[in-house]
Amino acid sequence: METKHGEVKSKYGPGVSIDMDGEEVATAIDAYLVAHGVYVNGPRTITVNGCMIYDGRVYVDPSGFVVSKGKKLSGRGAGAW
Repeated sequence: METKHGEVKSKYGPGVSIDMDGEEVATAIDAYLVAHGVYVNGPRTITVNGCMIYDGRVYVDPSGFVVSKGKKLSGRGAGAW
């Protein structure tokens, strides 16, 4: 998983991009299910819209922020509060 400032050029800032490989996306979906009281035991295949997951991205708007490994990344860009 890679967390970095986004590549979007806007007057509000670049946002934050969280890039994940397919296994990380599947783990995130599994964690979501557990958080909602759905527990799966045993092998499973997780697909999105009927397709295998090879990678994924979460984009956080410039008005938001991400804390990753103790470091805060503001959606407004480096040096922003």
